[in-house]
Amino acid sequence: MLTVLIGVLYLFRFIFGACVFSFLTVVIYRLPKGENFVYGRSHCPDCGRMLSAGELIPCVSYLVQRGRCLGCGMRISGQYILVECLGGIAFVFCSACFGSGETGFLSLRGWIGFIYMGILTVVAFIDWNTKIIYDRFHIFIVLLGIAAIWVFPEHGIKEKLFGAVIVSVPMLVLALLIEGAFGGGDIKLMAASGWLLGFRAMIPAIFIGILSGGSYCIWMLARGKMSRKDRFAFGPFLAIGLAISCLFGEQILTWYLSVWQI
Repeated sequence: MLTVLIGVLYLFRFIFGACVFSFLTVVIYRLPKGENFVYGRSHCPDCGRMLSAGELIPCVSYLVQRGRCLGCGMRISGQYILVECLGGIAFVFCSACFGSGETGFLSLRGWIGFIYMGILTVVAFIDWNTKIIYDRFHIFIVLLGIAAIWVFPEHGIKEKLFGAVIVSVPMLVLALLIEGAFGGGDIKLMAASGWLLGFRAMIPAIFIGILSGGSYCIWMLARGKMSRKDRFAFGPFLAIGLAISCLFGEQILTWYLSVWQI
């Protein structure tokens, strides 16, 4: 019985996270176009038809409609359901890793982690679509880092300042020496995230980011869909590394160091 109740609780957590990230799909779509993402009902980008409440149920609506608009039949981007599922997964992992707190739903640490995951998701998809990372997201992360001073007291100011430069400064140097090595948005993303997470989490974050980004690049080159002169959005891969490190960064670093001590 207890197992069933825990399962139901995590299902509600998944649904809540998916609902929050469903709004982020609007941000991802409208922000690069300069549209207001706070006001205005959701609509089909092709025929302009306003969507009904039944078409806005996270994850479910996309599957029921088979990924198509009920009005014009235009195919809906798979990014919508992907972002919603990521929201559900993010909330579940944040509750599991940071605790449920006094409310039994999510601790204050978990909320900071979940908000950070939301920012990373928006950054990743906008960068993937447009190759742009807006400075406002770096500012949001810095503000989260200020709040984390009290919520994560084990991460001292010195550790956070070191985290802000340990990856971003080498990236900046490489960008100055090699044209197109890293974009300014990537560098600022790592600096702001280092301030939030501390230097211990930044080491596995950049490793995962480079490994995943490099693997993607090799795969695209092998398929002939990219040349060596082409540029691709690196922000999504950095976001993957940062998200994983936010949850498990210190454990990954501890494991890695223990392996080398054997």
